[in-house]
Amino acid sequence: MPLHILDHPLAAHIVTHLRDKTTKPATFRTLTYQISLLLAIEATAKLDTEAREIATPLERMTGRVLAPTSFVVVPILRAGLGMVQPFTDIFPDVSVGYVGLERDHTTAVARSYYCKLPPLAGRHVFVVDPMLATGGSAVQALAVVKENGAVDPTLVCIVSAPEGVAEVEKHHP
Repeated sequence: MPLHILDHPLAAHIVTHLRDKTTKPATFRTLTYQISLLLAIEATAKLDTEAREIATPLERMTGRVLAPTSFVVVPILRAGLGMVQPFTDIFPDVSVGYVGLERDHTTAVARSYYCKLPPLAGRHVFVVDPMLATGGSAVQALAVVKENGAVDPTLVCIVSAPEGVAEVEKHHP
């Protein structure tokens, strides 16, 4: 999936309050949930649907439902944990995996300290991390999920620096 920027007035409002240093921690958590819900909806906008006939209180009708599919959300620990709940709320059958990365303060290179993933082959995989800065952790997390069977994972971030976007695009076009 190419770079997609959520351009919505509500998203801009939420991100502004997230970035405000006077925002209280409880409000910050609520705002993180809200923007992550918008991002989860946006990231899944191209999912396949199929026709399904149902009975309404008045008559039968044909509606659209999601085609059978399987989802996995993979937060980059620990910051990505705050973005998981919206995915599990709208997709109750979603599986959750974890990739733990920490930056070496000397080399600035991320090293993996934890990886627990469900089967990824044939599933929609969403890697979530609130901040894409240099791109190092995101590049490494995407490589890990691909090595474990993900074919076309989607990276979902709340804020992204141009350098991070360029680094991800370089390694995972």
